[in-house]
Amino acid sequence: MTTLTKYALLLVGSTLISSFSQILLKKAAQKKYPSKLREYLNFPVITAYAIFFLCTLLSMYALKVVPLSMSPLLDATGYIFVTVLSYLFFREIPGKKQLAGLVLILTGIVIYAL
Repeated sequence: MTTLTKYALLLVGSTLISSFSQILLKKAAQKKYPSKLREYLNFPVITAYAIFFLCTLLSMYALKVVPLSMSPLLDATGYIFVTVLSYLFFREIPGKKQLAGLVLILTGIVIYAL
């Protein structure tokens, strides 16, 4: 496995972890809180933002090797991860437009890889 591949996988892994963080934020948003302050200062929200911060650091580290032109392509996998995780955790079924968008994203990733 080449160095570029390892760092590209690190970037994709960071995107996957970030997607889990988004799911955690959505779960926290579905709860009722006694005040606006508690809505933002609770364990799930703070944890999700801490995960976002760590993912940003991982992404910056990976971009030391991964070409910047490749970054948007690898970050686009987040849309796929969030759609799949939304289905798994919330049973949200993507609509026709969302599926068409995912097909376009996957097509772009395949074309770029070739």
